[in-house]
Amino acid sequence: MSDLDSITRKFLLEEGKGVGVSDYIQNLREILENMKPVTQTESRRKAMAMQNLREIKRCVRKMENKMKLLEERISILEESR
Repeated sequence: MSDLDSITRKFLLEEGKGVGVSDYIQNLREILENMKPVTQTESRRKAMAMQNLREIKRCVRKMENKMKLLEERISILEESR
């Protein structure tokens, strides 16, 4: 059981390192903003992509908040050992 605990702890601690999801979202947003649609169809697709990106950003924020909460709970559980 302790092997599973150490693997889980290692995964959670290393999850925040390197390029994050927010960086990818920001990059995609910049790409979309620089696109110049020529047709109405392209304009609608760009608008839909921007809306989807906003929803993804919102979901990521929720997941990050949940992850922080879980990390705090893990920390409390480790302290109580």
